[in-house]
Amino acid sequence: MSVLFNRRPFFFAPRLLSLAVLGSLVLTGCAVTPKPLTQEELVATNKADKDASRRDMPAITAPVSLEEAVARALKYNLDHRTRMMEQALAAGQLDASRYDMLPRLLLDAGYAWRDQDNTRLSLDPVTGNISQIGYISSSRTHTTVDLGLHWNILDFGIGYYNAKENADRLLISVERRRRAMHALIQNVRTAFWRAAAAEKLSDRVRATIQEAESALSDSRRIADEKIKSPRDALRYQRNLLENLRLLENVDRELGAARIELASLIGAVPGSRIPLVEPREQGMPLMDIPIERMEEFALTQNADLREQHYNARIAAIETRRALLKLIPNLSFSYIHRYDDDKYLIENQWNDAGFRVSYNLLSLFAAPSRKKVAEIGVTLAENKRMALQMSVLTQVHLARHQYEDALRQYSRSDAIYDVDNRLAVIAQSQEQSQMASQLDRISANVTTILSEVRRYQAMAKVHEAASRVQASLGMEPKIGNLDEIDLPTLQQQIGISLLGWAKLELPAVGNTAVAAVETTPVAVALVKADLVNLAPVKVAPVEIAKAEPPKAETGETVERVESLNPAAAAPVAAAEVVAVKTGKRVRATSAPAFRSLRVASKSKP
Repeated sequence: MSVLFNRRPFFFAPRLLSLAVLGSLVLTGCAVTPKPLTQEELVATNKADKDASRRDMPAITAPVSLEEAVARALKYNLDHRTRMMEQALAAGQLDASRYDMLPRLLLDAGYAWRDQDNTRLSLDPVTGNISQIGYISSSRTHTTVDLGLHWNILDFGIGYYNAKENADRLLISVERRRRAMHALIQNVRTAFWRAAAAEKLSDRVRATIQEAESALSDSRRIADEKIKSPRDALRYQRNLLENLRLLENVDRELGAARIELASLIGAVPGSRIPLVEPREQGMPLMDIPIERMEEFALTQNADLREQHYNARIAAIETRRALLKLIPNLSFSYIHRYDDDKYLIENQWNDAGFRVSYNLLSLFAAPSRKKVAEIGVTLAENKRMALQMSVLTQVHLARHQYEDALRQYSRSDAIYDVDNRLAVIAQSQEQSQMASQLDRISANVTTILSEVRRYQAMAKVHEAASRVQASLGMEPKIGNLDEIDLPTLQQQIGISLLGWAKLELPAVGNTAVAAVETTPVAVALVKADLVNLAPVKVAPVEIAKAEPPKAETGETVERVESLNPAAAAPVAAAEVVAVKTGKRVRATSAPAFRSLRVASKSKP
């Protein structure tokens, strides 16, 4: 037993050194304090961000057309570029998740040290006596290296379903980018026409304001000299002030339109951008059957397609929840190396096979399965509710487009009348048959009418873009990073020309597959969406901005010819899909028409 107490003295130096190192690390961690950004760092960061946002952006050297404005917005708008980066991130996550399904090949290396030998005593199992001689079983220092292949069935299953979810999330990011593109094009088209009004009318507005200010000063001088009665002078000044207020409101709106357009196309905010209006401003009446628009929207609408992918993700979540209920199966094969000098064999291989199962998961299985099924049902209900919302959007967008056309035709006719009255007021002032106030008031009225005409044209383009967004139509363009601005501008021009003619492109089998799992889409798609031909509508010419040469009667006749029949009110409708045998029938409220198709017959 003396061997038990024959130990070498205890050395405190290594432990004290370890404690000193640990204490220094703790003190270093406690020394971290908040460090706000300095003014120089903020200025440098802002300058770097500004240079990065303007890099590779060609300067505006010529008047910008509508096609170029849309092309610049798609290529250089920062919000749209952020959506593109989100899509690239989703693609990267998909590529990374594919490696999660592979077995793990682990390389493990280590070094061990101790200040005393690992001395052990032995016990005789027969006599129960402890050996008086100790033995050493391992070196004080030794290095280990392991290279092992590990595979787990649960890790493989979870990695597989994660990869499928990431694939659907990539498609969701594509649909979100499409939705952002639709909104961006709509905003650019609206802001372009407002900015076009600013470019055309700003000089006239400022000149009229100066003229009204001069007339107001003259009126006050005349009132002070008591040349006219105070009542007449005050009425005169009251009319001038009211005209000035209207002109200043118009000038403020026109200035905001330029800033908004510059921000959308990636230009410097507040920069003066010359614009060129399209030669043809005619927009056609919408003569596409509403059933065809509904069918197209159910397969191409970005929001609805995103919800389809969300429903698939919910189904994947159900399978992943059920995967956790199966036994866990793992396998490992490892090659080991240890340079311990007391080992006879320093290298060896070992393999293992293990099956484990949590018995308590049997009690949680019904609840997990029920929750997963509720998630799938919820996703399907959201999809069906969104289908009705998309159909409502299509009807509302069509109604708003037709109403915008009517409002534009009225605004154009009013502008023609006001422009004639301004010409008459100017000629009467020259012949001293009317006062300066009459001419200024006529000019103000003409400017307001022309502003309303441009605003009505902007509403027409906004409504047309809303129709295209609800239908899921966007320009057919490639990678924005690889295509140059002139080529992109040309492609945008082709798309805008097709949209101006209200053409619906043909829908292929890809769109059918995207909605084939929903009851309503089955009824709409199976027979109608495979071979859709383009629908072309002859454009109707709308009145130009120049003063017309025709008489008033002809103007009224032209305006009435542009007034389409009032659209049926869009009421809340409920689509019910009834499946009986091999026949599928979809019925809806009268506002959405009735559709009936057979699964194997043509409409």
